[in-house]
Amino acid sequence: MEDMKVTATGYDFRPAHAAMQRYVDGNLLSGFSSAVLVGRDLVDVKCIGWADKEAQIPLRVDHIFRVFSNTKLITSCAALLLFEEGHFQLDDPIEQFIPQLANRRVLRSDATSLDQTEPAVRPITIRHLMSHSSGLSYGLLDPGTLIFNAYNERKVINPATTLAQMMDVLAGLPLVFHPGTSWEYSVATDVLARLVEVISGERFDAFIQSRILGPLGMVDTGFVASDRNRLVAFYTGAGPHRPYEAGTDSRGRRAISGGLFASRPEAERRQRVGLDLAGHGGAHSKPASGRPDVARAGHDQVDDDQPVSSRCVDTLSRLRRTARPGARARGSADP
Repeated sequence: MEDMKVTATGYDFRPAHAAMQRYVDGNLLSGFSSAVLVGRDLVDVKCIGWADKEAQIPLRVDHIFRVFSNTKLITSCAALLLFEEGHFQLDDPIEQFIPQLANRRVLRSDATSLDQTEPAVRPITIRHLMSHSSGLSYGLLDPGTLIFNAYNERKVINPATTLAQMMDVLAGLPLVFHPGTSWEYSVATDVLARLVEVISGERFDAFIQSRILGPLGMVDTGFVASDRNRLVAFYTGAGPHRPYEAGTDSRGRRAISGGLFASRPEAERRQRVGLDLAGHGGAHSKPASGRPDVARAGHDQVDDDQPVSSRCVDTLSRLRRTARPGARARGSADP
């Protein structure tokens, strides 16, 4: 496979390989599958550990992973294809396409109940969604908060519902900050996936298959594993806020927030395409568009004075405190 040809360089990756091996030997992770690109050139490939530890199946290059939030990259590319075709502008309010998200209200900073809100000072724009500055949340990273409880009680992330139904649920929940005033990782990309459906008239999975995955020959990437015999076992720790505590689980998800399946070579192919679109692919780079607004998509869209939400800072601080040297757990073998 041409994608897997490794270009010789003067880099020494042995320290990185040794660090990966320590994580596997210490039972922190079941396996690592890594690749390093310099521009578009593949300069290192390494598989360490197990695709299935209990069955003693070594990890191979062609194994398929659940790629979780890497799905957001494909989703954003799908939306940008429609942007390039002139279907919307980045500063268009999302309510033009998804009316349920009009007339947003924002949870007050001192709120003790969901009805303690104020009107949003501006509508959510597509730019806000693409830069995670919309005021939407996730219900994953801030346990115990009002919005965490609300997202989970109302099952915002629910593989059994459609994206259209998800918009109906979000319509009944407040934002956590005024759009464009802060940053928080969120379900904004799920909203972009619904935007793709509304504009294209297709289901999201069908759109990315016909417009992205098919043309790129990404046969192992999709919302259903292409070959279950190559699918790695799913290991996770005690929970997202306790990454270094022991514990295993075997659940899987198919929502946008749960994500696609993909092999690592196809992840490399996707990365090369992203580099080309942003004009960072080196001598081989062939940007799909000469429009400066498309080229800007490859650069930071968050203002320097736009703060990360305090809730995100609290979560990161909590994760850092739990990351104790020598603690042991098994985690996902994602690429």
